Amino acid sequence: MKRFARLVGFLIAALVLLVAGGAFFFDANQFRPLLEAELTKTLGRQVKLGDLKLALLSGGVTASDLSVADHPSFSQRAFLRAKSLHIGVELRPLLLSRQLNVTALTVEQPDIVLMQAASGEWNFSSTGVKAPATKETASAPANRIDLSVKLIQITGGRLTVSSAKTGTKPEIFEHVNVEVKDFSAGSSFPFSLSTKLAGGGEATIHGTVGPINATDAARTPVEATIGIKQLELKGPGFTGVIAIDADGSIRGQKVQAKGRIKAERWKVATNGSPASKPVEFDFTIDHDMQRRAGVLSRGEIHSGKLQAELSGSYSLHGESAIVNMKFAGSNMPVPEIEAMLPALGIVLPSGASLQGGTAAAHLTLEGPTGQMVTAGTVSLNQTRLAGFDLGSKMKTIASLTGIKVAPDTEIEVFSADVRRAPSGTTADAISLIVPSVGELTGAGTISPVHDLDFKMTAKLHTSGGVMAALGQKGDTTVPFFIRGTGTAPSFVPDVKGIASEKVNSLLKGEDPAKAAKGLLDGFFGKKKPN
Repeated sequence: MKRFARLVGFLIAALVLLVAGGAFFFDANQFRPLLEAELTKTLGRQVKLGDLKLALLSGGVTASDLSVADHPSFSQRAFLRAKSLHIGVELRPLLLSRQLNVTALTVEQPDIVLMQAASGEWNFSSTGVKAPATKETASAPANRIDLSVKLIQITGGRLTVSSAKTGTKPEIFEHVNVEVKDFSAGSSFPFSLSTKLAGGGEATIHGTVGPINATDAARTPVEATIGIKQLELKGPGFTGVIAIDADGSIRGQKVQAKGRIKAERWKVATNGSPASKPVEFDFTIDHDMQRRAGVLSRGEIHSGKLQAELSGSYSLHGESAIVNMKFAGSNMPVPEIEAMLPALGIVLPSGASLQGGTAAAHLTLEGPTGQMVTAGTVSLNQTRLAGFDLGSKMKTIASLTGIKVAPDTEIEVFSADVRRAPSGTTADAISLIVPSVGELTGAGTISPVHDLDFKMTAKLHTSGGVMAALGQKGDTTVPFFIRGTGTAPSFVPDVKGIASEKVNSLLKGEDPAKAAKGLLDGFFGKKKPN
């Protein structure tokens, strides 16, 4: 029994020595011209490999360097350059028959450059097109090679994406990892990708690719699920931290995608501050990669109990997008709206808050995202501006009319036509009904730094004060201005307007001098002669 064990041990040792010896005397570089030729033929680009070494323990061959040429119309630099390429092979046919059966390719720390021309063509569009025979391929040794790769991996890559059409800075993706299984140019095959994003987030994509388009690799069909988390955006028109979960497909130059975006600490106004509550956006888009434009056919905005809709079209230009959209929201809870106001660059009077009621808005959004113009109608119903007493703020006007004051301002109805642009906001056809005060109408502007300039008219019930002393009974109109800032508004009576209206009401065919004297007598408490 011991002799048998020794014999088995001797045979195993001999086999190990035989394999090791074969590996020691085996020169993997004899396959380099053939492997370069086969990869060049497969990719349609000139492929160069560095020194090849047999890695016996890992079951493969390692190249010290890898470069894949770019299309000459794009660049004379390499399309892909990698620190090393590990080629998984079947060792037995390699050592015994000098036959190279490739089972896997692992590209380590590649630097990949994707470029899009103004025509929309990508520098990888022609990959896979058979390259003409070269001296290297013609003189390649006659050893056999099987390139039916079951596994392709890219680890620790760096991907640069640039476009001549947009004129923007290249986007750079670090720590790119890709895995492709059961690769076949003639059928679909699964893939997965993960990468770090420039905004600090992470992206994962998995799905299927193929069959490879024989004339334009960029038109290869793709079905994929995309996940992005903790991506910080700092672009024109929007800042915040977003997460995306979406499913999409690519057919030629057409992209269809649907999913959800969640935004936190977001704002859309340069003079705004981040919102205190997240907002979610369910979307369905159809995007044309050639035109860099698309249609948002479904856009549903959610924040707490708030629901609204956004739809329209867009086109990408440089680092911004030009949009032509419509926003529609009805019966939106006012407290949910209030949480969004800082992100929209809208401020309330200091110490005030909106409580209860509903809001509605129907708006158009047009222009570049950083210079967008928003216009339409907004309204509030049955809400309260707590911590803000409109009556006391209008104390000068209150002394004219005798209106009562209260700690809060109850708003029965508010509506206005608004237009917001980078130069400021205009509001027309303002109608505000405050039961404790009356009906206020007018128009005005708000500057980008929240300075107010409104000319208003209040239709008030006169129960006392100067207007009663002037002989005005019942409802009366008082013109006034709203100035100051959004956080500290001031209400100033339009004395000239008040006098003008009173004189006009007193004239009624009278001499203007007598009418003016009657106005002054009333103001100073003098009784009119019988």
